[in-house]
Amino acid sequence: MSESTGVVFPLVDGKRSTTATGRGIVADALRSVDPIGAAAADRETSWRVGYLIHFRRLVEAGLPSADAALSIARNGLTSLHSRMQWGDPDAADAPLAAAFGVPPAPVRTEEVRGTADPETELSVPYQGDRLSGDALRRRVDEWISNGVAEPSLAEAIQDVIDHPEWLSLPGTTVVVLGAAAEMGPLRSLLRWGASVAAVDLPRPGLWQHLLSDAHRSAGRLLLPVRVGEESLERRAGGDLIHDLSTVATWIGDLDGRIVLGNYVYADGAINVRVSSAVDALTEHVRTLRAPGEVGMSFLATPTDVFAVPREAVEASVAAYGDRRVSKVLRGPLRALSGGRLLTRNYAPGEDPGINDSVVTQQGPNYLLAKRIQRWRAAVARDGGVNVSFHIAPPTRTRSVIKNRALAAAYAGAHRFGIEVFEPGTSNTLMAALLVRDIMTGPRPSLGHPWLDEADAAVHGGLWRTAYEPRSALGLAALLGFGASR
Repeated sequence: MSESTGVVFPLVDGKRSTTATGRGIVADALRSVDPIGAAAADRETSWRVGYLIHFRRLVEAGLPSADAALSIARNGLTSLHSRMQWGDPDAADAPLAAAFGVPPAPVRTEEVRGTADPETELSVPYQGDRLSGDALRRRVDEWISNGVAEPSLAEAIQDVIDHPEWLSLPGTTVVVLGAAAEMGPLRSLLRWGASVAAVDLPRPGLWQHLLSDAHRSAGRLLLPVRVGEESLERRAGGDLIHDLSTVATWIGDLDGRIVLGNYVYADGAINVRVSSAVDALTEHVRTLRAPGEVGMSFLATPTDVFAVPREAVEASVAAYGDRRVSKVLRGPLRALSGGRLLTRNYAPGEDPGINDSVVTQQGPNYLLAKRIQRWRAAVARDGGVNVSFHIAPPTRTRSVIKNRALAAAYAGAHRFGIEVFEPGTSNTLMAALLVRDIMTGPRPSLGHPWLDEADAAVHGGLWRTAYEPRSALGLAALLGFGASR
């Protein structure tokens, strides 16, 4: 994928610098609320190593008030859109908004209707079984009791259990950007008989699987296709980075109420480029539609920095004091590691606490791409948009298990009270929360963006475990190395 065309990083001293851009966006986000923090980010000379403290600062600086948090979000998004560029092979770089001045390519909408009967009851796959009704309620209660999810999850799932007619999302089309994503809701929504508009790269193998799933489902799949005589899987898809105008125009012409679901993912710097493209597309599509016609959906990674409720802090502190967390080994390990292993997750009494579950192997580009989504969710919710935003559990997706160190850490994480989910469990559970949000929203903020983010969070136990996650996951990797192979 070309670094010089489509949505691109700006040229800095003749190079497309991800470091200078990411550092600048973080500093700009902080500048009006926390000028000292902004100056520290500006001065950071080793961004790829030193980024962690600055992303933490983005959360901490916003805690005093909702206005502070929203200012950081707005400033960050403004900086993103002013810094990222639209690269044309035949001209100089232009502002990102120039992407929508490019004439869209001719595409039409193809519809695939499934042949199965829709599922009329919420069921979630879990450890070889499929849970519904009372069994699903008990499992949710156990997740909450085990510190894997926040208590508000119970009410959210109960709402969907009580209203199975919601599952087909009558009157709404969910636009799944990143349709093939393992964590995306596409397959669940199609099983439930919903209408889904799918966008992903024009790769025949990818679309062959999606079309096969759609035919076996109960739903309606809409997809953008190029005009031609080739098979459908060879004509389907849209490149968000390079064909932004085409995809935006196609989405803008869809009938009825839509929800733009951001489920895109890529490795490294491409992740920031595609996340920037989706954010630009989201704002552009809103200008094409009537007010209230466009909702938004996001899944947050649990491996980020979040403010967490006092109850989570108290649970962690209690776990730290419990002899079952092996006080005998904790002292020697901390001494041998210079205090880096098995440190407290929080200081007692924090309210709210700051949970830092960042996995350093994922890097600053990954964190920036996910922060863009958090910022957009907060700003859109404040503007009255129906927003579905949820923290998804740590999950054994392909992108995780291909990293041997992370796969090993996940394999051993249960020894520290952290549950790692299988993709089918995660994406079905998150799809159910999306359904609930669409059918009950737009809902007002709970008073602060961090409270909105914590609502019904399924963090896998990272918030309530005794130890700061990075100080424990190294040991988890050693313990889980054999199981992950």
